[in-house]
Amino acid sequence: MMRRFEHARVLMYSHDTFGLGHLRRCRTIAHSLVEDFRGLHVLIISGAQIAGAFDYRARVDFVKIPSVIKLRNGEYTSLERHIDVHETLKMRQSIIRHTAETFQPDIFIVDKEPMGLKGEVEETLGYLKMRGTTLVLGLRDVMDAPHLLDEEWARRDTMRKISRFYDRIWVYGPPDFYDPLTGLEVPDSVRAKMDFVGFLQRSLSQDGGATHRPKGDYILVTTGGGGDGADLVHDVIHAYQQEPELTHKALIVLGPYMPAKKREKLIAKSAKIPYIEVREFDNRMEELVAGAKAVVAMGGYNTYCEILSFDKPALIVPRLAPRQEQLIRAQRASELGLIDMLLPAESADAKRFAAALKALPHRTPPSRSRPDLRLEGLTHISEIVGDWLDERPAPQLSVV
Repeated sequence: MMRRFEHARVLMYSHDTFGLGHLRRCRTIAHSLVEDFRGLHVLIISGAQIAGAFDYRARVDFVKIPSVIKLRNGEYTSLERHIDVHETLKMRQSIIRHTAETFQPDIFIVDKEPMGLKGEVEETLGYLKMRGTTLVLGLRDVMDAPHLLDEEWARRDTMRKISRFYDRIWVYGPPDFYDPLTGLEVPDSVRAKMDFVGFLQRSLSQDGGATHRPKGDYILVTTGGGGDGADLVHDVIHAYQQEPELTHKALIVLGPYMPAKKREKLIAKSAKIPYIEVREFDNRMEELVAGAKAVVAMGGYNTYCEILSFDKPALIVPRLAPRQEQLIRAQRASELGLIDMLLPAESADAKRFAAALKALPHRTPPSRSRPDLRLEGLTHISEIVGDWLDERPAPQLSVV
């Protein structure tokens, strides 16, 4: 039975400087919570340029903060070139704080960046802690190579701040897959707050989305947001060009952040191959994954959850920089027999990649390698949130 909580509020923060992963993860959790609890409202603060391109269920909404984009050298710049990045960050910080003061959440969930982009949520965390909001840090299964994460967090004094502000840390993966803080010195005060909730399972919307998919069998090629996905798409097209026997249909989704010149080049190249269909962007990736015979991807967190949720044979070509997150996840998943993996240098070899693409639809699905693997993240999050909301103090009636 669906439980009801009057005036319960969850605020979520997703910094979104590159790609769509953070927003899509927040949206998945938000939709699951409003489905499980009547009367609950979720508000997502997002820096994603295209936050408005997705559908949101009733009682889920978003506040868009000015976009900041991450450059390849790791620096940040405003999307509006004429506005200084420091001014943009000041605006973001102010909107975040004001939103928290107005919305008055029971729970505040911060995705991946403990203090937000350049520390922009630290002040809000302090304010919400003072008023008794439950503060949660959500970490994906793999953050980065331990030496890179350690260096980044040491520079910002992050571990001490996590210990000071947060009540709980949710890891969006099972404990036997990977520990995102592996290789770091984690104080007991932080370790005691960690809950490995599990992977976030995906499901189809009510209409099932069958009309949304291409007709017939297809392999889906996705690079997530697409900002750094052009090489993988190029390699897929090149494999089809070089191997006449590669004839099963490929649906390629470029992603909204792929640079315009690269996008135009790839569309022109693929137009000469009858087996390839290209879409520039799709806001219903779950439906496309569910309908595919197999998936070729770079293996970001959300795509990986979709591959496991819909039990699809998958070939992962991870990016290696600036973060090693995709590489570490792919190596671990490959070790467990869940997916096949090629390094970018291997997918650039057209003959080798073509052979892997030909074999892919016949690969056994992940469930055959690990029948014990459960995707229970959303279920566990609902249980935890339900318990917290049950314990909320009853609203005080004031007599005027």
